[in-house]
Amino acid sequence: MSMLLGEALEFQSLKSAGPKLLNDVPEALFRPVRWVHSSEVLDIAPLLSGGELLLSGGQALAGVTVERQAEYVRELAARGIAALALETGPALPFVPAAMLDVAQAAGLPVIELSQVVPFVGVMQEINSILVSESVEHLQRGDQASHAMAAELAHGGGLDQLLAVLAERTGASVRLVSPSGLTLGAAGGAFPADGTATEGSASAREPAFTANSTPTADDGGSVIMVDVPVRGVLAARLELHLPDGGDGSLARVAGERSVDILGLALLQRMPPGLKELAGIELMRAINSGGQHWQLQQLGPASGFPVDGHVAAVVIRSTGSGHLRPAVDALLREHVAHSASYANNAELIALASLSDGAALSDGAATRRALMEALRNLEVPAGSVIAVGPLGRGIAEAPWSLSESRRALDLTPAGKGVVDADTLAVELLAQEALDPATREGFVQRQLGAVVEHDRLKKSELMRTLSVWLDTGCNTAQAARELHLERQSLHHRLQRIFELCGGDPRGNGRLAALHLATRLARV
Repeated sequence: MSMLLGEALEFQSLKSAGPKLLNDVPEALFRPVRWVHSSEVLDIAPLLSGGELLLSGGQALAGVTVERQAEYVRELAARGIAALALETGPALPFVPAAMLDVAQAAGLPVIELSQVVPFVGVMQEINSILVSESVEHLQRGDQASHAMAAELAHGGGLDQLLAVLAERTGASVRLVSPSGLTLGAAGGAFPADGTATEGSASAREPAFTANSTPTADDGGSVIMVDVPVRGVLAARLELHLPDGGDGSLARVAGERSVDILGLALLQRMPPGLKELAGIELMRAINSGGQHWQLQQLGPASGFPVDGHVAAVVIRSTGSGHLRPAVDALLREHVAHSASYANNAELIALASLSDGAALSDGAATRRALMEALRNLEVPAGSVIAVGPLGRGIAEAPWSLSESRRALDLTPAGKGVVDADTLAVELLAQEALDPATREGFVQRQLGAVVEHDRLKKSELMRTLSVWLDTGCNTAQAARELHLERQSLHHRLQRIFELCGGDPRGNGRLAALHLATRLARV
């Protein structure tokens, strides 16, 4: 499933390149490598999902500005890759200090490859081992879950199901309630009820923290996986591994067993009418249900008919596993909420006010967005919060706007406010592509052409400056430029587009053109 970075560097295909770690990132050589990938594309970050060892020959980096080099490192670090390995040579004689400074601050290990090696050989040697281990673990994890399903079908209880999992993984296994009580155990001795082991949840800490691996008292490790039932955290599965245990197998088997354990727990906790109504409400909103249907289901699930609402859409590889954490966050920040997992999307509806002043709903929405920014999500995830809907009948519209905002947003950009994309959404709906492109060309054609020929970033500079309300100091900070450098760029932009737009009435047109260019 993965190997340590230090282990990957010992493979002959990579070791012959003379790899040298250039910065001091704590525990760098112990970072897990999920895959080895090579690319010379500078915009590769959105295509990565985290855990990669990225190999690059440096040719593309050598031909761009210092600012773009630094941004390249920031984007990779934000994706959670294991390390960046750069080949130095005629094109890139050394790794620029600015890149190393940014990498150090972001906690991204940077490795210099001083000798030329065929990257395809490195990838074949290491990835073949990762694939073989991954397939084996997935097969054994599926076998464990199938055996547990058979045990459940024959009337087995939680202890019997956990005994199967313990036998298949070689771990001591137990299922713990959010308050720390043991619901079932197999394969070893555990603390008495009410004394949860290190890292287990308490009733006051319902947030999703699956797959963490604290150290056990006996020197082994503990793998923990949350077990939700209908989107609510119902228990946490703990797999206590002895020294030398196969942690990757235990993690895969534990994750594969979640649905079976959820079914077993479900037999103890039948759903209430309010919960069923919430599920049906989200299905109706997702399918664009009729107003009368929403007005019936809303109050039954706790939503006032005339209260302000906002939809939340999360696109993530772990959308289903995120649901308990999202539900806990919503319960903390809004009066009523409901959620629904649908393939790679998790959608939720939040009640922001009970029909009082619009400003109350807007304030609650801002607080919700801030909380979502602090939510731990897998690399590559993106979250959109829809506009404020006035009443449950506007919930489908808020959901639709959220999804359209996500369609305009690159993966891994965190939390997106659909209201900030109102211009782009309106233009996409009301203007055909030819009209949008023609407007951009007439307003900013010279700037676009300059960027193409000179590989400059004037368009991005203008966009950030306009988005900050023409605040030069703030724009310089966001672009990581000295103010004087920004002034020089702006002067060149003004020369290309007919003067300072603050003095000739073209400010709105240029701002609209920069935003249409994003569409």
